[in-house]
Amino acid sequence: METKENKTQAKDAWEYKDKNYYLLGNKTPLTYTIPTRHSRRYPLVWFDKEAGYERELRYATNQSSIFVDEQQGQATLKHIIFEKGHLMVPKEKRNLQEFLEHHPHNGVIYQKYDPVVEAEDDYQELELEVAAMNIAYEMDIDQAEAILRVEQGSSVSDMGSKELKRDLLLFAKSNPRLFINLSEDENVVLRNFGINAVEANIIKLSGDNKTFSWASNGRKLMTVPFDDHPYTALASWFKTDEGIEVYKSIEKKLK
Repeated sequence: METKENKTQAKDAWEYKDKNYYLLGNKTPLTYTIPTRHSRRYPLVWFDKEAGYERELRYATNQSSIFVDEQQGQATLKHIIFEKGHLMVPKEKRNLQEFLEHHPHNGVIYQKYDPVVEAEDDYQELELEVAAMNIAYEMDIDQAEAILRVEQGSSVSDMGSKELKRDLLLFAKSNPRLFINLSEDENVVLRNFGINAVEANIIKLSGDNKTFSWASNGRKLMTVPFDDHPYTALASWFKTDEGIEVYKSIEKKLK
């Protein structure tokens, strides 16, 4: 059974130290203000599990509690402002630290700096970066071209193999998560295959982007479904029974 003494001990367990908070998403605006009192536009409530209901929050510099139902007398309100994406709260401002901990924007708009958590996040990002660069290093030139075409467009057609590998490694390093996703997407390679076939004048895409046909005789190969990207539709078609035969024929002509 929880007694008043136990509650006091739990309350006194608060760690008094300076704390730093920063805006998420690498945002560093000159100033950024968060709501400090409950309103219809900005509801500031915190669900108290012990009480079993939501309690209204309000930051007041002359009150020791952050809960409106525990505050007494006139409340002196003050803005909470992040400067260049950062806010340092000294240990003496316990009520402000508590308010920031309970604020609904915590973990959504901003977060407390925790060196252990930051180290874990950094390690995971570095691990992902190493994995992406290893994949890029071992990747064959055709897949490298396919992935880079997603990022750089038709300019990859004029690149040599060394340029492709260099840019692929740079892409893997700068955006490892997207790179790994693209490396696992077979349609990326098939789309690039279709683009190469068009550039080599083996097949052609009509001016209205609705039909693929043989360039040699104009015989229609497929019609692009409504609202589909033509090369995405072509990549899917290459996986059909009819498309596989056309793919094999194009592959021989591209060699």
